[in-house]
Amino acid sequence: MSHHTPFELKASAEQAAHYARQALNGIMREYPNAPGQILNGLGDVAAPRTLHPAFYGCFDWHSAVHSHWLLVRVLRMFPTLPEAATIRAALNSNLATDNLLTEATYFDQPNHQTFERLYGWAWVLKLDLELSKWNDQDGQSWWQNLQPLTTIISSLFMKFLPKLTYPIRVGTHSNTAFSFIFALEFARHTADKELEDLLISRSLAYFGQDKAYPANWEPHGGDFLSPALTEADLLSQVLSPTNFERWFEDFLPNIASGEPAVLLNPVIISDLSDPSLGHLNGLHLSRAWSMLQIARSLPAQKAAQGVLIESAMRHAQLGLPQVVTDDYMGGHWMASFALYLQTRNDE
Repeated sequence: MSHHTPFELKASAEQAAHYARQALNGIMREYPNAPGQILNGLGDVAAPRTLHPAFYGCFDWHSAVHSHWLLVRVLRMFPTLPEAATIRAALNSNLATDNLLTEATYFDQPNHQTFERLYGWAWVLKLDLELSKWNDQDGQSWWQNLQPLTTIISSLFMKFLPKLTYPIRVGTHSNTAFSFIFALEFARHTADKELEDLLISRSLAYFGQDKAYPANWEPHGGDFLSPALTEADLLSQVLSPTNFERWFEDFLPNIASGEPAVLLNPVIISDLSDPSLGHLNGLHLSRAWSMLQIARSLPAQKAAQGVLIESAMRHAQLGLPQVVTDDYMGGHWMASFALYLQTRNDE
């Protein structure tokens, strides 16, 4: 079910097609590549496509995973796009049984259990969720193929979270709250009560007592997430409405009066093509989706709700046009953020 806002955020077929073309360009493009792996020996020195036959493209593994999510979501929501046959062929090639078994066994090798923790893990669960909801023969086949990887990722969450004494409050990949949002959605959809309970208990332990968050310190120069807003986004899905309202008033007490302005105003991006500085347009998009989620979770008469919706609109209006880029450093990942913002609450 969609929640309407005072502005139109729906993805058009034209936008979806452009996002799909960006993702298609990425998932089959092996280089440039940032592998991010621990080498156990010379045998681990191999081409990205050898090590990761499903998720070898898009500059890095996690971007490849969420670009596959994008393509599946586009097919689900826009099945008649002219690009549909090309998308199916690409997914059929990459999400083949053997490829995904290789991806799963990668995590069984020594020193590989921390690979892409937690961001890449969360996107695997998001991809699994997308496929599981899709009543499509190809989609169900790819979903079955993904199960060995999903199973190991889910178990890695269960093993790691009890050890994570302190949350990671950054605006980049290792942000704890962001990955929890996707993992919690997956756990609830699959009725994995053990994972759901663990995520809720850890969320409350990490964030439940936070007050007067120093959000005026945001953003950092390479952020694509707001630590403050991402945490609040998560807590809106963990706490009851009444408890969340109380928690949020303590957490960001001056939002209703438009403070801190640095959190509510869009950011300045000096170079969209720079791998780190370009992250800031992702921040426009993720701030917008978190503000909207928080606003939906507050009572309608709350002044903070109106402030958040207005700020989300400004962020989205600035961020979405910048997704349409021919630059690979931004183009290999940013479309996923745009599509998530525009379709988050659509089934």
